[in-house]
Amino acid sequence: MVRERGIAVAQAARDLDVHENVLRKWVRELSADPVQAFPGNGQMKPEQLEIERLRREVAKLKAERDILKKAAAYFARDSI
Repeated sequence: MVRERGIAVAQAARDLDVHENVLRKWVRELSADPVQAFPGNGQMKPEQLEIERLRREVAKLKAERDILKKAAAYFARDSI
């Protein structure tokens, strides 16, 4: 709306019932990277995909650590 029709950001924000600063941010993101600005359809930005992958890896490593802690405590108890 703002870019295509040349409507002022303030007017477009009122028409869409969003805060003017939010609309300005959206316009800025679209100008910076049109493809990745609003991936939609369940598509995440590459950075978000990497964050999710790292979170899964951290969870897996924590589970492995907990198993090793329990095993170490078990074997330490048996050796006494």
